[in-house]
Amino acid sequence: MVTKAFTFPRSHFIGFDHVWSEIERLSEMTDNKVYPPHNVVKHDEENFSVELALAGYAKEDLIVEVRDGILLVASDTKSDSQDREYLHKGISQKKFRRTFRLSEHVVVDGADFEDGLLVIDLRVQLPEEKRPRTITIG
Repeated sequence: MVTKAFTFPRSHFIGFDHVWSEIERLSEMTDNKVYPPHNVVKHDEENFSVELALAGYAKEDLIVEVRDGILLVASDTKSDSQDREYLHKGISQKKFRRTFRLSEHVVVDGADFEDGLLVIDLRVQLPEEKRPRTITIG
C-alpha cells in the first residue's frame, strides 16, 4: 500500500508560521523520543498536571524549566552503573530531554518529585478580557 503525505498549501495561511513549526516539530518525533513515560492529568477545566515516571533519578538530577511556551524536563546525568554487572537492566538512567508545548495562557504552578514520580502542576490563567462575561439586557 502506498501512502502519500498530505501537504498543506502554506501560501494560503498568512501569519501561521508558529503553527507550521509546531507541526513539523511533532512530525519529527519518533518512538525513541518518548522517554520518559508520562501522563497528562486533567483535574478540572483550569488545572492539569504532567506526571513523569523517573525511577532511579534523584531530584538534583532533574531540570524543569519554561521558556517561550515550552516546558522542558531534562536530565544530563549519566548512569553510574559502570561499576556494576547487570544480568538484566530494565531501569534506565539515561540522559533525556522531554518538551511539552504549552498554550499561551498556561502557567506552571510548581513541581514535586516523590517516589520516582515527577508531578508538574499547570493552570490555565485566562486574562480578564478573555473570560466569558454576562451582558445585562437593558
